[in-house]
Amino acid sequence: MALKRHLTRAQRTTIVYGVLCFVLMLVVLQLWLLTATMNAFLGGDADVVWPSLAASLACLLLNLGLLRYLYAQA
Repeated sequence: MALKRHLTRAQRTTIVYGVLCFVLMLVVLQLWLLTATMNAFLGGDADVVWPSLAASLACLLLNLGLLRYLYAQA
């Protein structure tokens, strides 16, 4: 039987801050990706749309996974 170790408030705060940093980096990455994709698309290069959609969906899935992790820790 595995014992569930309870984290202290300070440890939970550290985990939440770390997750928020990753979320912030992913959101900035998505904004940059949107800007670069729109710039390329409006410049006539439509080949970058689908790969950037895949990268944006990967960022979304990572953010959802981090949110799920936070809810599991609560």
